Amino acid sequence: MSIYEDYQTTSQNYDSTRVPVGMDVVLGCLGTLGKPLSELALIDAGCGTGNYSRVLVEHVGHIEAVDLNAGMIEQAQGKLASEVEAGRIRFQQGSIDALPLDDQCADAIVINQVIHHLEDEGVSGYPRHRKVFTEFARVIKPGGILIINTCSREQLRKGYWYYDLIPEAVEKLALKYMEMDALKALLSECGFECRERYAPLDAVLQGETYFKPEGLLDPACRAGDSTFALLNDQELQTMESDLRAMVASETLEDYFREKDASRPAVGQSMFVCAVRS
Repeated sequence: MSIYEDYQTTSQNYDSTRVPVGMDVVLGCLGTLGKPLSELALIDAGCGTGNYSRVLVEHVGHIEAVDLNAGMIEQAQGKLASEVEAGRIRFQQGSIDALPLDDQCADAIVINQVIHHLEDEGVSGYPRHRKVFTEFARVIKPGGILIINTCSREQLRKGYWYYDLIPEAVEKLALKYMEMDALKALLSECGFECRERYAPLDAVLQGETYFKPEGLLDPACRAGDSTFALLNDQELQTMESDLRAMVASETLEDYFREKDASRPAVGQSMFVCAVRS
């Protein structure tokens, strides 16, 4: 579904730089449904390599995991082969705006760091978002829950130490994320009532890799952040040159600490919990 990220290639290294953050938030939201987690039917929309499904499958009754990219599905199925065989999870290749699932088949949907890949930048009314949320309303039971893991624009600008090195790409990316108030309004129009927003301030999407600044010179370490897909060749060369200069002058660690100082106050991700009307 992404028009700027090659996930067929990225899938090979994705897990080395992405971790399933905010699981306490997700499980807490699911707990408000009023039925045992072990009885829940869950959809992981845009499941990627299955990082979130791998945790959630231990808690819920069944997961339908859907992703458009074959490489991502292949990685996910490999990690969860025993759960697939046991019938606890099913992977299907498909688009999140036309889910290969029946009406009102799910108690909940989770969608993690996906909606910024929808092709709505600069388009009035967010038609692709609207189509996706309408599809979610179709497959969720009344009273069911939608959990969206996304980012605020403030988090993009203040939550990542290295984004000052690639400001043009960051601003391109920021335009792909809906403002929180606009997201809430659109969800309401599509049949959802927003209940809560949570920003887990200590959650770092890249895990320990984030705290190894020199690793950013390795393309595999950049695989988990699609912002780099928005760089042109000159911008990438400039970033790498700046990093190497700081490594040579032994100032990179100081730069990291200075630029990372704002992250603990804003976090890197925002969870929006909404209920199907």
